[in-house]
Amino acid sequence: MSKQSWSVIVFCFNEVGTVEQVVKKTMETLQKMNIEFFEVLLVDDGSTDGSRELASNFTTLFPKLRLVFHDKNMGIGHALRTGYFEAQYENVCAVPADGQFDLDELLPYAEVPANSIISFFRKENTTYSFFRNSLSKANKQLNLWLNGFELKDVNWVKIYKGKVIKEMNLEIESSLVESEICAKFMMKGFHVIEIESKYLQRTSGISKGASFKIVKQAMIDTLFLARVLFRYRQQIRNL
Repeated sequence: MSKQSWSVIVFCFNEVGTVEQVVKKTMETLQKMNIEFFEVLLVDDGSTDGSRELASNFTTLFPKLRLVFHDKNMGIGHALRTGYFEAQYENVCAVPADGQFDLDELLPYAEVPANSIISFFRKENTTYSFFRNSLSKANKQLNLWLNGFELKDVNWVKIYKGKVIKEMNLEIESSLVESEICAKFMMKGFHVIEIESKYLQRTSGISKGASFKIVKQAMIDTLFLARVLFRYRQQIRNL
């Protein structure tokens, strides 16, 4: 049995066609990894397509599943924050309920070094629009110029140490929360292990990652993130 414990967050907004399949696959993957202590935490971010009603029946089907429902759609940043702070175990990983992450990619990483995080990156986003790809490139450049760190794909799946996240006092509420988390881990001296990842085709639903609401909030938060990380850098130096 793996000695490390795991919390996997499945974050969901209007993914009625895939959420059950993703939860089932997550459970199967953790069992294949021989992990004794684990949980799957399904965070539904105010779905209106029947995802919530479907998920309400999951606890009888899937042991070790916990459900958290947002009363209204608050955005991916809030869904991730909820998952990270509700997670109970050592290794914490958030995966989308759209089925575009291949959960088998977690299999080799049942044990994660104490001073490391795993960062999966998509080599090609051929299913993205030109606009969405442009946003991803802009985010990567801003992280380098304003915040002093570079990752191949800050917005894809990661494996973190849950206890460390809880100590970070996260301030960003938009999708840029992943940039805040990654930067703070790196400032604390964690080594980032980057792993190439597949980006599977959707089988149901539509992408929500480039909605006007999400993009607008991310733009507002970019400069705020720079200030947040500046203060955090000063805190680290003063320890």
